[in-house]
Amino acid sequence: MKMSSLESVKGSATIKSKLRPFLNLLKILAFGLLVVAFARPQDTLKEEKITTEGIDIVLATDISGSMLARDFKPDRLEASKNTGIEFIEARPNDRIGLVVFAGESFTQCPLTTDHNVLKKLLSEVKSGLIEDGTAIGMGLATAVNRLKDNESKSKIIILLTDGVSNKGFIDELTAAETAKEFDIKVYTIGVGSKGMAPFPAKDIFGRTVLQNVKVDLDEQVLKDIAKNTGGKYFRATDNNSLKNIYAEIDKLEKTEVEVTSIKRFKELFHPFALIASLLLIFDVLLRQTFFRGIV
Repeated sequence: MKMSSLESVKGSATIKSKLRPFLNLLKILAFGLLVVAFARPQDTLKEEKITTEGIDIVLATDISGSMLARDFKPDRLEASKNTGIEFIEARPNDRIGLVVFAGESFTQCPLTTDHNVLKKLLSEVKSGLIEDGTAIGMGLATAVNRLKDNESKSKIIILLTDGVSNKGFIDELTAAETAKEFDIKVYTIGVGSKGMAPFPAKDIFGRTVLQNVKVDLDEQVLKDIAKNTGGKYFRATDNNSLKNIYAEIDKLEKTEVEVTSIKRFKELFHPFALIASLLLIFDVLLRQTFFRGIV
């Protein structure tokens, strides 16, 4: 009797057909990864107390015409601005403001922790913004007004000038007494080389020329302001000495404050979604190429 047999198809299974079931594993694995991704895994929120340093500081800067003298590079005003910006960058935890004065004074920037804005405003300061002259008392009084109502434990003013008061209706020592009443310490910086300094001037042809002019700086008033408020007087005669003065003030004025540091959630689903997408793409490519035609 003739009987049916499977001899003719025995051993006909290929590698492709044997590997075909693994395609389903790719889909299952991709689906599992997508489930994890949609669950949006995150690391935990962390809150910690950090002790750092920070105080309230107002920079009171002279922008009168005499600040254009070239005994500093490129001149007194630009050197003061550049050094002030470096000082701001070195104190990221402080609230710092900016007051400018010449024949009168005004607040260029109130106290802020947004130091990028502060540095931009300081860089834009130039001589001629206000009436020329030197009103040290007015500049100091405006700076005191920015600090007097603050509850900060440490409040300081860095007063920088290169001249003698000849404008304003507020006496320098009166302004210093007001600062003392509000527990505000004033560091004073006298800017300018000793003796003569080159000042820009126009000749008869309208060209800019340098003329040596005697330096006129009221150091005694600046010393009295610093002494009455518990601060210190400095004399800057060139760019390096000015940088050293700001560095010394930076070291002198340090207070500790407690800051709460919060670490936000960080999303972790991205790698799971990416791997799942790659697996699905790999599955489609295999079905359309290597396993094409297999049932």
